[in-house]
Amino acid sequence: MRKEQQSKAWNLIKTNDSWAIFKIMGEFVNGYEKLSKIGPCVSIFGSARTKPDHKYYKLAEEVATKIVEHGYGVITGGGPGIMEAGNKGAHIAGGTSVGLNIDLPFEQHDNPYIDSDKSLDFDYFFVRKVMFVKYSQGFVVMPGGFGTLDELFEAITLIQTNKIEKFPIILVGSDFWNGLMDWVKSTLLEANNNVSAKDLELIHVVDTADEIITILDDFYKEYGLSPNF
Repeated sequence: MRKEQQSKAWNLIKTNDSWAIFKIMGEFVNGYEKLSKIGPCVSIFGSARTKPDHKYYKLAEEVATKIVEHGYGVITGGGPGIMEAGNKGAHIAGGTSVGLNIDLPFEQHDNPYIDSDKSLDFDYFFVRKVMFVKYSQGFVVMPGGFGTLDELFEAITLIQTNKIEKFPIILVGSDFWNGLMDWVKSTLLEANNNVSAKDLELIHVVDTADEIITILDDFYKEYGLSPNF
């Protein structure tokens, strides 16, 4: 009897997995349809826990404003903290403000600065990350936690393995990022040869909004603006 119950439970799981494919497809279709119309954008990542009075919140807002003033839109994860600051800066500057929200049991709720027709909701992290990579002309990575690091290293991996076209990856806040980059260079690169020096060429560590704009503009003087994949 127990084996029969286990078999029924396993068959139910397999059935649910099969039906999940349609939900995943729906998220991709909705994302592609909406984001294919947004024009050139830069993604801003960072902690959902950063408060509005923090220096990095204020810097993210300034960065987003200048990105818009130089002809790009802004994409964020749609939530509070650095994401809110990015959308706020884009909104204040009158530019495209996109939010890719994810359903989480804590931290995540959409912020009020996303364009009403450019707020998307996702259940699946991997679908959401495809949207970030496909429709971004650059990643601006503010200080954050595991989620921020996940998005950063996935982008680097995809570029390293030629799965996507190159774009600038800009780490903002040298006091936050230098320790990590020192470890990457000394341990991954020099001591163990697990990465190559070329893998690090697109990664920049900066402290100001003007440096970000210079990197983006210099890169796209050479390369055209187009979706990835």
